[in-house]
Amino acid sequence: MIKAQDVDFYNENGYLLVKGVFNKQEVEAMRTAVDRIIDRAAKAKMDQNHAWQGDYLPPAELKKLVLKGFHDVHYHDASFMRAAIHPNMAAVLSQLIGPNVQLHHSKMLVKPPENGAAFPMHQDQPYFPHEQHTMMAASMHLDDANFENGCLHVIPGSHKQGPMKHRGQHYLDAKEYPISSGVACPAEAGDVLFFNYLTIHGSPVNSSDRTRRNVLFQYRSATDFPSDNVHINWGSGLMICGENPNFDRVKPNFTVNNI
Repeated sequence: MIKAQDVDFYNENGYLLVKGVFNKQEVEAMRTAVDRIIDRAAKAKMDQNHAWQGDYLPPAELKKLVLKGFHDVHYHDASFMRAAIHPNMAAVLSQLIGPNVQLHHSKMLVKPPENGAAFPMHQDQPYFPHEQHTMMAASMHLDDANFENGCLHVIPGSHKQGPMKHRGQHYLDAKEYPISSGVACPAEAGDVLFFNYLTIHGSPVNSSDRTRRNVLFQYRSATDFPSDNVHINWGSGLMICGENPNFDRVKPNFTVNNI
């Protein structure tokens, strides 16, 4: 799927857009799955809005914004499990991370037309810090994305700065790091944007008449362990390619409390 120069680009810039990872039939199956998940969540009264709160927009504007998001979508529909372990994904991950790659978690993000919420610029690292910083997002596009419908923006090379202090552990100062400071990454349905969890990224409001549906898979090296217990889930550690060299550390260290 990718060449040596693509790996060099990722290492230097902290991101890489890979075209055509998924075909039209696979994308359509996942679009249908997204719609069904939202419908089931609404019926279960678990439909949530994940629009970011904070001081980057006036309160009156924040109330208008909508962002549908659900974690661990591979628990909700098999099409996402197939996507997470897809041979094309494994082919890229094995070159960008190494031979032994694990899934950490997945997440669905849907920006509806006209008022789909922005993501202020941030790093993902504060949510699930790891010792070696191999953690990587693979943002799978289920719709064509451009500036008008809120495509992702990244700051090339920002992963080299290491972990940064965030406001409330959520986002960077919007005045110092406006979304416009990033490079827009337009993509087509079926494309995947890979970026390190230290790479500063965000996205503008969806001001178009088109939905923007993305599914994010977070991957890591099998030898990269959490530096604290932030955002650990039951599915963390699923092997995508290679093997787990640490036989005694194949599952998260959970404590189950009976209430």
